Amino acid sequence: MSNREEKVLQISGVNPRKCMKCGKCSASCPSYDEMDIKPHQFVSYVLNGRTKALAESKSVEKCLACFACVERCPRNVEPAKIIDAARQLNVRQRYGDTLSANDIPSLIDEDTPQQLLVSAFRKYKR
Repeated sequence: MSNREEKVLQISGVNPRKCMKCGKCSASCPSYDEMDIKPHQFVSYVLNGRTKALAESKSVEKCLACFACVERCPRNVEPAKIIDAARQLNVRQRYGDTLSANDIPSLIDEDTPQQLLVSAFRKYKR
């Protein structure tokens, strides 16, 4: 397993080996028709070392992060977390892996929702 696959698994916290490929995640996805790689395929892409293809796919931008796939998964594989991890790797490659506390005030204004800040801290602490 390459460093990229390990990073996706670390960020997502998902155990892809639990997937039994039932397809319930894809059946519940509201963006299914818009995706080139379907939710039931996310796990296979990670296990087969194809995270670069996954990160470059339309699915990264088309996933609504609604977690319908997470709710429907009988094995708690959480495919949405895999695509979110791929999305985060893209962002980290473009803009760097860390953000210092001193950088934050210059990036926000008074209209920035607090939920956005909490979400960002949660994602980048991994």
